[in-house]
Amino acid sequence: MPDIHTIDGTDISGKRVIMRVDFNVSLNPDHSIADDARIQAAIPTLKYLLEHKNKLVLMSHLGRPKGRDPQFSLAPVAAKLQEYLPSHTIKLVDDFLSDRSALENQQDTEILLLENIRFYPEEKKNDAGFARELSHLGDVYVNDAFGCSHRAHASVVGITEYLPSYAGLLLKREIEMISRITENPEHPVVAILGGSKISSKIHLVERLLEIADYLVLGGGIANTFLQAQGYGIGKSIAEYEEEEAARKMLFQAVQKNTRIIFPADVVVAGGLDWQSGEVKGITEVPEDMMILDIGPETQARIGTILATARTIVWNGPVGYFENAAFRRGTDFIYYAITENTGAVSIVGGGDTLSAISKKEYLDKITHISTGGGAMLEFIEKGTLPGIEALRK
Repeated sequence: MPDIHTIDGTDISGKRVIMRVDFNVSLNPDHSIADDARIQAAIPTLKYLLEHKNKLVLMSHLGRPKGRDPQFSLAPVAAKLQEYLPSHTIKLVDDFLSDRSALENQQDTEILLLENIRFYPEEKKNDAGFARELSHLGDVYVNDAFGCSHRAHASVVGITEYLPSYAGLLLKREIEMISRITENPEHPVVAILGGSKISSKIHLVERLLEIADYLVLGGGIANTFLQAQGYGIGKSIAEYEEEEAARKMLFQAVQKNTRIIFPADVVVAGGLDWQSGEVKGITEVPEDMMILDIGPETQARIGTILATARTIVWNGPVGYFENAAFRRGTDFIYYAITENTGAVSIVGGGDTLSAISKKEYLDKITHISTGGGAMLEFIEKGTLPGIEALRK
C-alpha cells in the first residue's frame, strides 16, 4: 500500500466530507440504470463515514457531456442511491456555484449529490479556482473513485491542494488487489487482453510481458498481431498502422520468455448483425468475412492454460459479445476463470464488466475492478494521478 492515508486509518468523525465517487453507470435508452455495480461498490465507504457521524457531499461524472446536458443528469443515480441508503435523504444539487442553500442547510440525515461534475468545463482542465470552490464544500476530502483516478481533474487531483485528503475503502482495496499482480505475483501468471485497439495499450503489453508467463490475445488486438504475422483476416477490425509495434512486441516476448497465445481458430461472419457464424482455422478466413469470436480449439487451449494459473488478470472481451452469436469465447473465459478457485483473479474494464454483469459465480472472482483504463494504467505505471495526489 503506498504511503497515503485511508479513512479507516484515521479518525474522521463529525466532519463534512466531500467525496469523489465513480457513479459513471451505464444507462438504458429510457435513462434507467442498466448496471449499478459502481454505485454498490461505493456503499461500504459511504456507510463507514455515516456511522462516524459525518455529513456527505458527493461528486461524480456521468458520460461525456458537452456542457450542461439533461440526458447526462445524475437524477437516476440519486434515485438508485436512495434505495441503498433508505435512512438518509439523497438531494441532488443542481448548481453548487449559484445556489449554496442546500449546502448551508444540510441536515444530518441528508446526503448531497452534486449534479454531473463534468457539466463544468473547469473540471477536466483541473482549474485551480474551481478546485478551491469545491474544497469550500467540505472539511476533508475522500477519493473513492478508482475508475477516475487516472484523470488529473479538479475533483480528483486539484482539490487535494486545499483539504486534508484520504483514500476511501474501495480505492484502498483496488490498490491492494491490483498491486498483487504488479509487485509479487504467484506464477504462473496469465494475462488476457481483448478489446478492439492495441494503440492505447502498447506500453501496457510491454509491462505485461515482464510480469506474465502467458499473454492471451483476443478481439481486434489479436487481429493486429495476426495481420503483422502475415495471416489474412478478411474484413476484420485491426490497426494496420500498429503492425510494426506488434512485431516488436513479438520479439520482446521471446526475450522475456512470455508465451503469446493467439487464436488458432475463429468464428467468422459477414457482419456484426449475423445471427450465426462459421468456425474457420486461422489460415482459412475468407476475404469477405470478419473475425467476431475465438473458436472451440482456441477455447480449449486457453482453458488448459487458465486451469494451471496462480494469478489471472483479464481486461477486454475476446469477441463481439454484444451479439449472443459471438459471445461464446468471452463466456468460456469467464467460466474457466471462476473454476480455478486456487488462483488470484482480477477482472476489469467497462466492456468486460458488461459482458459478465448478469453472470452467476461472480463471487468466485477474487476482485472485480471498477476501473478499466485506471486498472490498466495502474498495472502499467504502478500508480495514478489520483493516488499520487493523496501522497501530498
